[in-house]
Amino acid sequence: MTHARAERAALSDLLDQVGPDAPTLCTGWTTYDLAAHLVLRERRPDAMPGIGLPPLAGYTASVQRALKARHPYPELVSLVRKPGGAYKLLPILDSTVNTLEMYVHHEDVRRARPGWEPRELPEDFERLIWNRLGMTARLMLRRSPVGVVLHRLGGGVTLGGKSDGPKVEVTGRAGELLLFCFGRQQHARVDLTGDDEAIARLMSAGLGV
Repeated sequence: MTHARAERAALSDLLDQVGPDAPTLCTGWTTYDLAAHLVLRERRPDAMPGIGLPPLAGYTASVQRALKARHPYPELVSLVRKPGGAYKLLPILDSTVNTLEMYVHHEDVRRARPGWEPRELPEDFERLIWNRLGMTARLMLRRSPVGVVLHRLGGGVTLGGKSDGPKVEVTGRAGELLLFCFGRQQHARVDLTGDDEAIARLMSAGLGV
């Protein structure tokens, strides 16, 4: 089983377990909203552009609301559990596009609950996350007000944020660094080194794709 499929299965199990009204780390979203978002990503390509383009966000939000109105929560979770569209036919595409997405949203549900602890990820999954992060860190950190130096525990450095001015060094395992760069700074287990003001600015910045 690919890591994308494993994270999808674990996320779906957790969504079933916690129910439709549980909190997530996605601001303003319950687990019902998150399930609708994931179904939209895979099964409503007409609404996908609004995920990243603010002028189209209103249409995307309306489609997400319609999915919730049309499908009871268990039905949406069942749709999340099974890859949709091209991802069903092309496992390589599912792995390429959805591995990080499923991991981050799995943690969005896990870390919104009290008493959570970081998972020990398999080493090959850590390496995969780090390789993908090396390709996308500059994009995810493009809105950082300071320079960022990512240090992976176990080896590896990558850069992002502003090229001039103060820099903050962020150290942790690859999965934690990914969550940090995805805008989950407050819930990522990382160590920060740098000027206090620069760290405060980075911690409150709107990071992510």
